[in-house]
Amino acid sequence: MEVQILCTKLIKPSVPTPPHLRVLKQSPVDKVQKPVKTAVLLYYSADGSTGTDQEVERRRINLLETSLSETLTRFYPLAGRYIKDGNWVDCNDDGVEFFVAKVKGCRLSEFLSRRDEMIDQLYHLAGGGFTSSVLSIQISMFDCGGLVMGFRFCHHLFDAFSATSFLTSWATASRQGMDDMIWPTFGMASILPANDLPKMKPMPALIGLDQTMTKRIVFNRAEISALRGRAHDPSFPRQPSRVEVVTALIWRALMKVSRAKHGGSLRTSLAAHSINFRPRIVPPLPPWSFGNLVSRATTRFVAAAESGGFNTEMPVPVPELKDLVGLLIVSLTKSKETMVGREDVFSTLLRTRNELHEAVEKGEVDVYVFTSWCSFPFYEIDFGWGKPVWLSRIPLPYESTSLLDTQDGDGIEAWVCFNKQDMPLFLRDEDILAFTSKEAPAPGVSSGPQFWVTREVAEHKPRSKI
Repeated sequence: MEVQILCTKLIKPSVPTPPHLRVLKQSPVDKVQKPVKTAVLLYYSADGSTGTDQEVERRRINLLETSLSETLTRFYPLAGRYIKDGNWVDCNDDGVEFFVAKVKGCRLSEFLSRRDEMIDQLYHLAGGGFTSSVLSIQISMFDCGGLVMGFRFCHHLFDAFSATSFLTSWATASRQGMDDMIWPTFGMASILPANDLPKMKPMPALIGLDQTMTKRIVFNRAEISALRGRAHDPSFPRQPSRVEVVTALIWRALMKVSRAKHGGSLRTSLAAHSINFRPRIVPPLPPWSFGNLVSRATTRFVAAAESGGFNTEMPVPVPELKDLVGLLIVSLTKSKETMVGREDVFSTLLRTRNELHEAVEKGEVDVYVFTSWCSFPFYEIDFGWGKPVWLSRIPLPYESTSLLDTQDGDGIEAWVCFNKQDMPLFLRDEDILAFTSKEAPAPGVSSGPQFWVTREVAEHKPRSKI
C-alpha cells in the first residue's frame, strides 16, 4: 500500500484575525503538557456519491477547504504558530497545514480488515510531524471512495475535549453552514487566576517509539458484561462503568507483568486516569472553553503492610478484579464530584501532576497512565458523507493505555503502549485472552502478504495557499 502526497496547502481563516487577538498565552497547565502532537484519525466509507471518482474527490476536498477556512475564523489560534521560547501562540493566520493524499493498492475495507498489522504505519495517514504549526490535517483518499481524515494537534495547547469541539464545529460548517457552529472561548490564562502555584517537578522523559510497542485490544459488549459480572460486589455504591472494569483488567495484567520482572514480588502501583476538569469548576467557565483542563485521578493499590511506622514488603497476592474495581469507583467518583473554585484550578491541576511526576521519578511504585476518550462524540462527526466507521490514534512515545469507543458505542478498544520487552508477557495474560475478542475480517478479504507504506510527494505539485 502506497500513500502518495498529492499537494500541500496552508488553509487560512476566511476573515483575518483582529490585531487585539494576535497573542494567546499558554496557561500554567498548558506549559506542563508533554511536548508531543496527539493524532486522531477518522475513517469514512464511500457514500455512493454520483459522478466520476475524480469529481467526487474534488468536491469533497473543495468543501473541506472552504468550510475549514470558515471554521478557523472562530478557532483562529489553530491557524497560528506556537512560539516555544515565549510559551504563547502567535495568531498570525499563517494557516493550518493541509495535506491531500492518495492511497494506492488497497481498498479501505481491506485496510480495516488488517488494521492490527498496520498500527505502526498509521502515522503515514496522520498529517504533518512536529512543526511550529498548531494543527496539521491530512485527507487520504482510497480508490474505492473511502477516505481517512488525520489530525495532529499540539497537546500542550489543547486537550481532547477541545479537539472534539473543533472537529464537531468543522463538520457542522461542512454539512450545514456556520449558523449552528459553537463559539469557543480562548485565553484560560486570563480567565483563571494563577495564585499560589506549586513549583513544578520535572516531567519524566519520554521513552521513545523505538522502545515501545502499541497493541489494540477489543472488548465487545458481551465481554464487558461478563467483566461486570465477575467484578460485581454488593458493597459497591453503584454499578461499575465499562471504563472502570476494563481499566481494572488491564491494570491487573500489568501488575502481573511487574511481579514477574521483580522476582515474584508485587509492587505498589498507581492507576492515573485523565478526567475533564471543566464540570468541576465553580463558578462554571464559559461554554466550550478551549485549552488544557485535564486532571489526573490517581488510584493507589498498596502492596505493603505498615509495621511500626515503616513500610515492610510482604508477600501479597495479585488483587482480585473486584478489589481494583472498588478502588477505582471510589477514586474516580471522588475526583469527579469534588468541586474547585476558579482561583484554585491551576494549583489543583499542577499538584496532581506533581504527585504523579514524583512517583515516577522515585521509581518505588509502578505508575500506569490511562486516558479515556469513551463517550466523546468522535463517531458522530459527519462532514456530509456519513459518520466514521472507525476511530484510531497512532503509537505514542511513552507507556500509556488509551480507551476508545467501538463503533457501536457499547464496547471499548484499548490501545496499550508498553515496553517492547514486556508486551509479549502482557498479551499472554489469561484474563486478557479470555475477555477480549478477535474481529472477523471484512467479507471477501483473503489473507495475503503484509502491507507496506511509503510516503512520497507527487512531482510537479507546487505548494499553494488558500
